[in-house]
Amino acid sequence: MNELELLGPRAHGEPCGRAVLKATAEDFQVDEVLDIPLAGEGEHLWLWVEKRGLNTEEAARRLARAAGVPQRAISYAGLKDRQALTRQWFSLHLPGKADPDLAAAEGPTLAILKAVRHKRKLQRGAHAANGFTLRLTQLQADKELLEARLQRIREQGIPNYYGLQRFGHGGGNVVEARQFAERRELPEQRNLRSRLLSAARSYLFNRALAERVAAGSWNQAQPGDLLAFTDSRSFFPAGEAECSDPRLAILDLHPTGPLWGAGASPAAQRSAEREQAVADSEPALRDWLVEAGMTHERRILRLPIGGLTWHYPDPDVLQLEFVLPAGCFATALVRELVDLPSAGQTDNSCVF
Repeated sequence: MNELELLGPRAHGEPCGRAVLKATAEDFQVDEVLDIPLAGEGEHLWLWVEKRGLNTEEAARRLARAAGVPQRAISYAGLKDRQALTRQWFSLHLPGKADPDLAAAEGPTLAILKAVRHKRKLQRGAHAANGFTLRLTQLQADKELLEARLQRIREQGIPNYYGLQRFGHGGGNVVEARQFAERRELPEQRNLRSRLLSAARSYLFNRALAERVAAGSWNQAQPGDLLAFTDSRSFFPAGEAECSDPRLAILDLHPTGPLWGAGASPAAQRSAEREQAVADSEPALRDWLVEAGMTHERRILRLPIGGLTWHYPDPDVLQLEFVLPAGCFATALVRELVDLPSAGQTDNSCVF
């Protein structure tokens, strides 16, 4: 499967040029934004960890070994990429235990920057957002066109596509999900099951979003849509009045697309017809998600780019700084700016 099949058309036109992302780990930096006041006491030890060339699960295993606890005692809010410099929170459940010596976990690829006690463990999805600093190197682009594109994106946002890493190399996760779906089976291994269900659901969402991008309505509310605020999982139906809500224009409120599961889409009119047509085009995946117990949810179609700024540290380097809600992909922004070389370049911005 190619990129266009897995994602969809760009919203802001052809790329302004070419560049390289992640020539070094420092070219892709992520800071987890966690708005939780820590108590300073309790049976959970929270750690602010910086890692380089190490994914989240590997970091968790290293912390568990150093602390002498089972891996199930380690919690984190979201997955961060291996090929990057990232800072995120972990929590260790240590009931009745003193703070362990974690020196064995540290090294060139992992540093513990802060340790604070708290009364509760860190829950998945507890973080509000992720802050990014990206450096696009070996830049070959029309800078006047690039400046205009960045201004437009800051004002209008971008399509909220799931990134390529969600689907595996060449879309392999979707292919494997289809195979299980056609047999009406689920993988026994929990991690594989979760990965394939997520890939199938994300693929159907991207297909629905691609339809709206092609129609030019991805950033416009239409009667029958379901609307949601940027940081909210709840949604409400759009009538004529809601389609004129001024919060749409300032990128606080957005139309949503389906995360497929049990139950008919609560969308109506033309929106419901489009969403159902996408689901009906993949009947095996559609039914597989329902039979697996997934419930119908929504995801915003338009992604506002919070605090977007940029500058050129060198003539052939573009540095971007911005904040995205949890679960959104930084390379969805890069894709609207430039092409990246295909060789050795994968969408590793799987940041949740």
